[in-house]
Amino acid sequence: MSHQKLSIESKCIHAGIGEYEYGPVVPPIYQTSTFKFQSVEHGAKLFKGEENGYIYTRMGNPTIEAMENAVAELEGGYKSLGCASGMAAIHTTLATFLVSGEHVIVSESVYGPTATLIKNVLSRYGIESDFVETANLDKVKNAVKPNTKMIFIETPGNPTLETTDIQTVAEIAHENGARLVVDNTFMSPVLQRPFELGADVVVHSMTKFLNGHADVVAGIIVTKDEETYASLRKMLNQLGGTIDPFNAFLVHRGLKTLALRMKKHCENAQKIAEFLEAHPKVEWVRYPGLKSFPYYETAQKQHYGPGGMISFELKGGLEAGAKMMNSVKLCQLAVSLGGVETLIQHPATMTHASMGKEAREAAGITDGLVRLSVGIENVDELIEDLNQAME
Repeated sequence: MSHQKLSIESKCIHAGIGEYEYGPVVPPIYQTSTFKFQSVEHGAKLFKGEENGYIYTRMGNPTIEAMENAVAELEGGYKSLGCASGMAAIHTTLATFLVSGEHVIVSESVYGPTATLIKNVLSRYGIESDFVETANLDKVKNAVKPNTKMIFIETPGNPTLETTDIQTVAEIAHENGARLVVDNTFMSPVLQRPFELGADVVVHSMTKFLNGHADVVAGIIVTKDEETYASLRKMLNQLGGTIDPFNAFLVHRGLKTLALRMKKHCENAQKIAEFLEAHPKVEWVRYPGLKSFPYYETAQKQHYGPGGMISFELKGGLEAGAKMMNSVKLCQLAVSLGGVETLIQHPATMTHASMGKEAREAAGITDGLVRLSVGIENVDELIEDLNQAME
C-alpha cells in the first residue's frame, strides 16, 4: 500500500522506514562520524554527486535520513533536513535565502530567539526586517517592499497564539516574488500542513511535539522541491548545525505516537481552556478551540484540531500569575512545550525576555501572560492542580 494513501495515524508509524540488513523493524542507529569508500573512484563519485551514498555524518547518515523522510512524508513535502535545534533550522533557512540588502517580513508574535536572531544578528549582515501582526493581512501587504524576498510566519504565534491565514499570506508572498516560510512547531503536521496552503518551506523545533518526550533538542527544515532542498543542504553542510544520529533515532521513535499524543493534547487543552475561561480569577484566555478566540475562523479553516497550547492572564497580572506558577504541583514550571508532561511558564521573564519589553508589548505579550503547554496526564487532575494553585 502506498504511504501517500495512508492516514496520518498510520503514516506516523510507518513513514521513513526503509529496508535494512538483518530486517530490523526499527531503523538502526548508525553511530558513526564517517563512512568507508569501496575505492578512490567510489569516493570521488560520491563527492561529485554521481552516486548515492554516505560520506560523513554532517553531510548525511542513514538514521538521520530515515527520520528526515518520515517528517517530510507527514508534512506532504519533498525532503527534509535534520538540524541540531529549532534555531539551527531557522538560521539555516534564513541564511540560505536572504542576502545583504534583502528584506524579510516576520510575525510579531514569534519565538523570542527567532526575533533576536533576525534583529540583532542578521541585521549585522545587511538583512532588513519588519515585524508585523501577520494575522492582519493589510499590515502584511503594506509591509512588502521591492526588496522583500521572504515572509516568515509562526502560526499560531508564540506565545499569543496569533493565527495567520497561511493561504492568503502565501498568495501575497508569491505575487511579490517572495518565499513563504512557516514555523509549524505549535501544531505539528497532524494538526496543520502548511504545504497544502501554499507554503514554500516549513520549519519545526522537533524538541517540541514531534519528539514529544522532553529528551531531545532538534530542528527540521521541510522542502517541497529538489531545487530548494539542494540549496538548503549546501548551506547546512557549511554551517554545520546538523542533528546527530542518536537524537534523530529518538525523534523518529517519538513520531510513532504523534497522532495519538496530539489527539490527547487537544482533548485535555479544550477542557482546561473552558475551565479557565469560566474561572472568576482569570482575566482572559486564548485557545484556538474557544469561540472567544480572536482568530477562531482562521483556525477552523486551516487546523485539523485546536492544539495543546493555551495562553491566559490572571486578574492581578504578573504578581497573581507568579504566585500561581509557584504553587502548581502536577504542572511543571519549565520552558519548552509539546511534551507528554504539562509545562507552565512566564514568557516575559523567560522565553521572550531577550526581545525587550517594548517589542513584547507590540507583539501582545503582556507582563502577566502565562503560557501553558498541556500534556497528556489525567485532565481532571490537571484542572484540580490549576484550581488549587489559583486559590
